[in-house]
Amino acid sequence: MVTAETAVVLPVLLLVLAGAVAAVTVVGAQLRCVDAAREGARAAARGEEIAAVTALVSRAAPDGATTAVDVGSEQVRVTVVADVAALGPVPLRIRVSAQAVAVREPGVTEPSG
Repeated sequence: MVTAETAVVLPVLLLVLAGAVAAVTVVGAQLRCVDAAREGARAAARGEEIAAVTALVSRAAPDGATTAVDVGSEQVRVTVVADVAALGPVPLRIRVSAQAVAVREPGVTEPSG
């Protein structure tokens, strides 16, 4: 009887475990996107060049993430978007993104790109 109950419950337990692993993977990637966007916005607000900001963001962001830097007259906006393989080789990809805005530092000239 115990063997039959285990055979019924085991797939459910494996599914719950896979869901928990996927959730941790996605949340981790989301946090990396948030951190990368914040670092990029701070660097762009200081007047760093767009190429330097993009390189900084790519080091902190998840693999394969794309970065967009929008420099306005008073503020900068950095957006980081990544597609995450939540379950490794399973072809399920989840898109995570983050955006950070920072006010440009006084006296900083328009960064070149």
